[in-house]
Amino acid sequence: MTFDFLPNEVAAFVLILARVGALVMLLPALGEENVSPRFRLTIAVMLSLVFWPFARPLYAIDANNPAALVGMAVSEIAVGLALGMVGRLVMSALSVAGNVIANQLGLGFVMTVDPTQGQQSAIVGTFLTLVGVTLIFTTDLHHLAIGAIAASYDAFRPGAFPATGDAARLAIGAAEDAFRIGVQLSAPFLVFGLIFNLGLGVLSRLMPQLQVFFIAAPLSLIAGFALLALVIGVLMDVFIGDVGATLRMLTGG
Repeated sequence: MTFDFLPNEVAAFVLILARVGALVMLLPALGEENVSPRFRLTIAVMLSLVFWPFARPLYAIDANNPAALVGMAVSEIAVGLALGMVGRLVMSALSVAGNVIANQLGLGFVMTVDPTQGQQSAIVGTFLTLVGVTLIFTTDLHHLAIGAIAASYDAFRPGAFPATGDAARLAIGAAEDAFRIGVQLSAPFLVFGLIFNLGLGVLSRLMPQLQVFFIAAPLSLIAGFALLALVIGVLMDVFIGDVGATLRMLTGG
């Protein structure tokens, strides 16, 4: 009994892991910065084993041709990064909305470390991002994220490097959608900020001796947080709907 087939099988598993790992690293909920790297690696390895039965026949591998294997590995990583970046850009919509809302409430200078992004962000954006990640798991949208990995084998066959033009259009469209969703989520606060500041302008003209700033700061915070408490359910429902639509697009649904 010989084991001459092992190099090809090991190479195939590494290639599957390259695609799955790149996707898991960036997908919403599964690829957050505050998720342990060991946990993400475990998820990637387990998913690679799950996808092995149907993905392995798609790989034509010759372990004696290292140059071809390197080329396939680069293409698999590129596919994973291109698709994962779309999901990651959708999550950035909450950071956009949070920064706009914070500026309208006068909290733009209050920064905190966003554990999902691994960088400083406005405190409102951090709160919205954490709520968004929680809702993704609560509504089982992470199952769609796993389905997107499986569907990627239909859209991008192993060994075929993704077209740069299509990848660029996909990335630009995802960035455009993220900005659009972020502005839509913050729209009530843009209206609030416009009306509130117009009222303060009229008040300062009517009573020039009044210290408007000392009245405006606490009123802006109180009214802004009251508005946030009223509309956060609707905002997150809109966000979850957009995340679901994006993930269904990636799964071909």
